[in-house]
Amino acid sequence: QVQLVESGGGVVQAGGSLRLSCAVSGRTSLRYVMAWFRQAPGKEREFLAALQWIRGFTEYADSVKDRFTISKDSDKNTLYLQMNGLKSDDTAVYYCAASAGLIFTRTQERYDYWGQGTQVTVSS
Repeated sequence: QVQLVESGGGVVQAGGSLRLSCAVSGRTSLRYVMAWFRQAPGKEREFLAALQWIRGFTEYADSVKDRFTISKDSDKNTLYLQMNGLKSDDTAVYYCAASAGLIFTRTQERYDYWGQGTQVTVSS
């Protein structure tokens, strides 16, 4: 079992930045793909970015690749999402997820573990 706990959400003005964190604990190993998703009110959950833990390879959704950066601190077992140039459309609950294995996937059903989510609100 893997536990994921997100933090770092909050209220930020448009154009501002936030860094989300996802603390990973439990039966962890190097063979995971970690990802960030978000879900805005009335919308489906959306893939944002993924990172292959063992090699650090990354993949991004086109909608955020110029503004968001996914990264990790292996010593702290923590995943990050640096978000710059935030817009009102970025307002959502942001989730961290883990998929066992080394294959990148944008499909939420392929992720085995999820955090509880952290709210990000961008005010205009």
